[in-house]
Amino acid sequence: MTATTRNDSENISSQKLNIKIYSNEVYNFTTKRFHDMRRDVFQAIADPTRREIIHMVAAKPLNVNSVAENFDVSRTAIYKHIKILTECGLIIIKPQGRERYCEAKLDKLSEVSDWVEQYRQMWEKRLDSLEGYLARLQAGNNTQTKKPKRNGKR
Repeated sequence: MTATTRNDSENISSQKLNIKIYSNEVYNFTTKRFHDMRRDVFQAIADPTRREIIHMVAAKPLNVNSVAENFDVSRTAIYKHIKILTECGLIIIKPQGRERYCEAKLDKLSEVSDWVEQYRQMWEKRLDSLEGYLARLQAGNNTQTKKPKRNGKR
C-alpha cells in the first residue's frame, strides 16, 4: 500500500510540474503579446509625453538627460518612454562618447498619415455631399419662399 501511495504522489507532483510549465508558457505568450502591442506607432503617439519627446528630438538631436530635464516626471519614466519610442522605430539612440543622443526617425509616422488620409478623403466626400444638399435646399427655399410685397399694409 505504501508503494501505491508513493507512485500516486509522484504522479501528482509530475502533474503539478506540467501545470507550472504550461502556466509559464501562457504567461510568456501573454507578456510577449503585450510587448508586441507596445511597438505599434499608434501606441507610441497616444501618450502626450511621448509626442512631446518626438517634437523635441525632431527639432535637434538631444542627449537623454536633456530630454528628461524638460519633464516633471522621474528620469526612469522618461527612459521608459524613450525605450517605447525606440521599439516603435520613431527614435534612434546614438552613443557619442559617454552621452547617448536621441535622434528622430519619423519614417514610421507615414503609417499614421496613411491611416488619417483615408478618413480625410471619406469626410471630404461627405462634407461635399452635405454642402451640395444644403445648397439645393437653400436654392429651393429661396424660390418657394419669395413673398409678394404688400402695399405697405401689414
